[in-house]
Amino acid sequence: MSSKEVIDVLLEEDRTFSPPEEFAKDANANDPKIYEEGEDLEAFWAERAEENIDWFEKWDEVLDWSNPPYAEWFINGKLNASYNCLDRHLKNGRKNKAALTWEGELGETVTYTYQTLYNEVCKFANVLKGLGVEKGDRVAVYLPMIPEAAVVMLACARIGAPHTVVFAGFSPSALAERMNDAEASVVVTCDGYYRRGNVIDHKTKTDKGLEEVEKLDDVIVVQRAENDVNMEEGRDHWWHELMADADRDCEPEVMDAEDMLFLMYTSGTTGKPKGVVHTTGGYLTYATTTSKYIFDLKEDDTYWCTADVGWITGHSYIVYGILANGASMVMYEGAPNYPTKNRFWEIIEKYQVNILYTAPTAIRLFMKWGAEYPESHDLSSLRLLGSVGEPINPRAWMWYHEHIGGGECPIVDTWWQTETGGIIVSPLPGITELKPGSATNAFPSLEVDVLDEDGNPADSGYLAIKRPWPGMLRTLYNNPERFENTYWSKWDNTTYFAGDGAKKDEDGYIWVLGRVDDVMNVSGHRLSTVDIESALVDHESVAESAAVGVKHDVKGHVPFAYVILDDKAEPSEELKQELRNHVSDIVSPIAKPADLVFAPDLPKTRSGKIMRRLLKAIANGEDMGNTSTLANPEIAEELQAKVAKEEVAATK
Repeated sequence: MSSKEVIDVLLEEDRTFSPPEEFAKDANANDPKIYEEGEDLEAFWAERAEENIDWFEKWDEVLDWSNPPYAEWFINGKLNASYNCLDRHLKNGRKNKAALTWEGELGETVTYTYQTLYNEVCKFANVLKGLGVEKGDRVAVYLPMIPEAAVVMLACARIGAPHTVVFAGFSPSALAERMNDAEASVVVTCDGYYRRGNVIDHKTKTDKGLEEVEKLDDVIVVQRAENDVNMEEGRDHWWHELMADADRDCEPEVMDAEDMLFLMYTSGTTGKPKGVVHTTGGYLTYATTTSKYIFDLKEDDTYWCTADVGWITGHSYIVYGILANGASMVMYEGAPNYPTKNRFWEIIEKYQVNILYTAPTAIRLFMKWGAEYPESHDLSSLRLLGSVGEPINPRAWMWYHEHIGGGECPIVDTWWQTETGGIIVSPLPGITELKPGSATNAFPSLEVDVLDEDGNPADSGYLAIKRPWPGMLRTLYNNPERFENTYWSKWDNTTYFAGDGAKKDEDGYIWVLGRVDDVMNVSGHRLSTVDIESALVDHESVAESAAVGVKHDVKGHVPFAYVILDDKAEPSEELKQELRNHVSDIVSPIAKPADLVFAPDLPKTRSGKIMRRLLKAIANGEDMGNTSTLANPEIAEELQAKVAKEEVAATK
């Protein structure tokens, strides 16, 4: 993109929703002055760190930004993340409060109070110590959505052993690659787990990955599905046997604020995954504070984030930020449609969930199935909804608001990344006037802007963060050069390049347009795929869509779309032309898809993100490459065959 080019943003949205009066009255943040307070960066975060975190020793200095892009927060402060999530709640009246309620896919339910969760965490911390794990040693966690995943993370934090959680859906080679890079010699896994009623043999997959691990001492196996597995003598240990005799008390390690808390690997566009380093003091302060204000957590709330602990969302907004606030949360193991499409709504009704944080891809799936499913359940306990993972189009936002929130619940549409550690752009639900599809404003104290190629403010261009924040990544593990080049070299070493396109409207609201790679050049116009997808989903027959650019000899690229219809709609040539014209009418004739296919599903990661790289390769007749990290690899091959058979490539 040259300095003169910007992303053409053609879709407009002018509906607004003010915070409900009753909600705003009691909100944790209900005074706009909080944004003025945030102008004094260090004073703002010093106050939040004192208010929200228990420190063994107070810091000497809030921030050292003398050597950008390397920041240090709460210098010489001493604390422990596990202590903040557990111990302090045993002393403040929450000892018998539900901390984590887990529901398995088969319907099993287990509730951990803060006391019982503390007991389990201390026992496993002592198990790790007994195996020789010391402060600074890395521990790999390869577990599905079972309570032991949170127990392991908090136990590692307790003894100062950084954890690296590998999403259970990742391939054996992905496990090996991350363990080798992190130099982890211990891994916690399980025998198997359930997905849509089937047992996934996780131990065999783990063993295959461990064949490639260079340094391995111990494998700890949680017995979840009780499927037959191979246990290697001397190396493999059953969780329940190790825990049987473990001591229920373990003193928390005194950690420096800048000690590493965990490693979280995120895929790069090229090369091996990046090991994002998050430290203890700044990260915990940021995750706790953003949880408190954005989710408006109250003492009697039940909170449910539907993400997986294998992603940063699960770290910040299932484990650390939520438990540090002393909240009660729900964790669910399985699929949203097992055994029926009512499962999510049954869980909300059963546990009287007050706050729901889920992904746009899930919302679009619920739209496809129809409103009759949520409408058959009592969802009146909900008072706040959240969206995470990718931009949410206005129609999905409105459906979420009306059919799940009953037209009453504020929606916090959040933008952030693995690297940011916590939410960067989001409404404050007691203050912000909402616009469907916009993440609205930067969190107080942050300076987020949209910049052009030369780093100048622009109406549309690149999303950038221009001030340090406590949750920011500190480096990439053993790769500082890649850290500097990837995030801090586009403009200057004090401005973070997010890799996302965005626009700002006349009110200064931020609209995230997706990855810069998802922008297509059509006859000199750089169009965001989000505009096209939003226009398609705006049609009453469409539940979900994905747009990509197909190479064209004259125009550079032309838009090409994949469309999933609502369950009540039928594919036809007439509907195809109607949808193409609908995009032309709503966005612009230049955004009109040259062609589209009706798809039964879209290739997605197990976190719910659409793999547009694969869709682009399919539309252009190119090799798809590795599909092992997909939740549904078979759909990629099905779409490839469909595109080839129907000769729908737009260049033909």
